[in-house]
Amino acid sequence: MAYVAIADRDHEQEHHDPQTFITKYVWSQDHKVIAIQYGVVAIFVGLIAMGLSVMMRLQLGFPDSFELIRPENYYQFVTMHGMIMVVYLLTALFLGGFGNYLIPLMCGSRDMVFPFLNMLSFWFYLLSVIILLASFFVPGGATGAGWTLYPPQAIAAGTPGVDWGILLMLGSLAVFIVAFTMGGLNYVTTVLQARCKGMTLMRMPLSVWGIFMATILGLLAFPALLVSAVMMLLDKLVLTSFFMPAIISAGEQLSYSGGTPILFQHLFWFFGHPEVYIVALPAFGIVSDVLATHARKNIFGYRMMVWAILAIGGLSFIVWAHHMYVSGMNPYFGFFFATTTLVIAVPTALKVYNWVLTLWQGNIHLRVPMLFAIAFIFTFIHGGLTGLFLGNVVVDLPLSDTYFVVAHFHMVMGVSPVLVVFAGIYHWFPKITGKMFNETLGRWHFWLTFLGTYSIYLPMHYLGFLGVPRRYYAMGNTDFMPASAQTLNATMTVAAIIVALAQFIFLYNVIVSLRSGKKAGSNPWGATTLEWQTPDTPPKHGNWGHSLPEVHRWAYDYSVPGQEQDFTPQTVPASEVPVGRDHGVTHE
Repeated sequence: MAYVAIADRDHEQEHHDPQTFITKYVWSQDHKVIAIQYGVVAIFVGLIAMGLSVMMRLQLGFPDSFELIRPENYYQFVTMHGMIMVVYLLTALFLGGFGNYLIPLMCGSRDMVFPFLNMLSFWFYLLSVIILLASFFVPGGATGAGWTLYPPQAIAAGTPGVDWGILLMLGSLAVFIVAFTMGGLNYVTTVLQARCKGMTLMRMPLSVWGIFMATILGLLAFPALLVSAVMMLLDKLVLTSFFMPAIISAGEQLSYSGGTPILFQHLFWFFGHPEVYIVALPAFGIVSDVLATHARKNIFGYRMMVWAILAIGGLSFIVWAHHMYVSGMNPYFGFFFATTTLVIAVPTALKVYNWVLTLWQGNIHLRVPMLFAIAFIFTFIHGGLTGLFLGNVVVDLPLSDTYFVVAHFHMVMGVSPVLVVFAGIYHWFPKITGKMFNETLGRWHFWLTFLGTYSIYLPMHYLGFLGVPRRYYAMGNTDFMPASAQTLNATMTVAAIIVALAQFIFLYNVIVSLRSGKKAGSNPWGATTLEWQTPDTPPKHGNWGHSLPEVHRWAYDYSVPGQEQDFTPQTVPASEVPVGRDHGVTHE
């Protein structure tokens, strides 16, 4: 495939360094600073969402022991935890954080194509977060409609936060989508138009491929969420009937008529299932790069991995209604969506096989990034297998409102991508900061997080098989749940508290390493991709000094026979490699 390179204009004229603190760190147009801004805000709101999850677990594990957690508060916690984690943490961190930092460096460009638009994307994202968090402080509090925001309960009387809370939630989502669109246009355009000389599409690292495809999915899927948010706002504010049917509330006939809540479900899940892959595809790419680097082995089946990313992206748009089997859809539609759900498992499974084969006979270095990457494979396989259960209509119907769904969703969409987030942060921390993190603290963080999350969600599958319902504030006394179920709930709550506390080890490690960590050097992992070949660590404004790099090979030349070192950077020309040994130049 042909590459497109932007001419290396005069560095001083086109990429002059910011001169003040404000232009360098606040209204910054440098993609690296913007990436860190995204990361800091996303982790901050993620910690809030984690705190909400601990509150929910306290109620489930030790019912009615905390006066602060009333029924209306519990449903507010459920709603805000889910929405923050999926949209404001994971989407923002993978695309706004990793995407912003890695794309220009890995593609060999000076910055994003539209730096000012990139700056605006962060500030709109921050505004969306402020609007969302403001809903905790308005009369009635945040919305308690559940993170899927299904009407009619989302805007009908009786739901917590039905006045200001739902308005702020919908307004925040609209602003977030504007922010994502501005950032997404930058990511796609930069990948297509600003790659350095020699960087063909089939020489791009898989991290860039994953972020690139996820961005395309977002640009196509987020408009469905935007229009559904606007339509629900109109239903709430001016009493239109897009989603609200004729309904009687508290004995009074409301003025709605003719709306269909199922339409909202279709719009929401048309966004919602691609959203799974908007988070998963960048995670797939980052894991691939971490595994190859720390196993000292080229990624197995690079072309297959690229085509699997593209196939997953395309198929993700025709599986959305497997979330709606209990809505009463025609059985023929159920058969169609069950089939496409099983089909999308094929390219996903291919990626898992390729990761395992990449590790096979590799020179594996079990450093902290590698531990998190390998743990991701375990949790993702586990979550994916339970997804095959729920993709089948007759199995999904009895399980859909139980904790089995919560366990599946958290394994595949919560634990797995969060493990990749940590793998990526630990992997690129030396490049971002110029400092090494504390390996011992990193290992404590890993084992407490990995074993702790399994202690939470593995037993939850069993609760689902028992029929324990999700979304319930209190279970009460029932005949179908044994007493051991409540004991299990209490144990899971203790595990959740331990996992939450373990994240402060990570924060402490970051802060201490920034202040007193040993210097990392330019390429501490011996990696081949372009971001490790910058003239400065951390990279300065403009990334590459006075001349852009030139790429001569693919991104995964590790342990090539006959070489003095076990990696060959992408910038090394064929003339510097022994004859007959240069696998990378001929790979594509």
